[in-house]
Amino acid sequence: MSKSIAGPEIERLIQLLARVPGLGPRSARRAALHLIKKKEQLFAPLSAAMAEALDRVRVCSTCGNVDTSDPCTICTDPRREDGTIIVVEDVADLWALERAAAMNARYHVLGGTLSPLDGVGPDDLNIKGLVERVAAGGVSELILAVNATVEGQTTAHYITDQVSDLGIKVTRLAHGVPVGGELDYLDEGTLSAALKSRTTF
Repeated sequence: MSKSIAGPEIERLIQLLARVPGLGPRSARRAALHLIKKKEQLFAPLSAAMAEALDRVRVCSTCGNVDTSDPCTICTDPRREDGTIIVVEDVADLWALERAAAMNARYHVLGGTLSPLDGVGPDDLNIKGLVERVAAGGVSELILAVNATVEGQTTAHYITDQVSDLGIKVTRLAHGVPVGGELDYLDEGTLSAALKSRTTF
């Protein structure tokens, strides 16, 4: 049994920080100590920002993004292409695509992938909302930006079946050699996908 090295409030802070992805017990202790040392410059503003976020953050009823307004900033942006919806598994994927700034499209967050072994079915994801958005009209292309996993591909096939009679183009992200990648270091599945998805040079 490990000994407590600080009061219960500090120990609780460390335990809560350790639950944040990317922070283990040691990193959580370092982060807690840093916050305590920078109490006025960092800890107090961070605490206020977290309290405000807790009070104001909403899930967008249109696309599933998280924001302080509903509909979210992306859904209300008039400069976005209404005809293209990028379908992602999670909000983190949406944020990653936005950082890349490759497209100025709309998004739809599924909230996960189909996984019968884990008890995740179509009703547990935001697939119905996606089909309703497409059926309402104005959408010409769905880009399935799901992970290249068995669950991701199963989800992509299910969505394709659900919108197959709505007359829209369904595409997916290319799979293959990453930018700056060397063939010798790639796995066989990636090389195979790259060869099958080859394009004219």
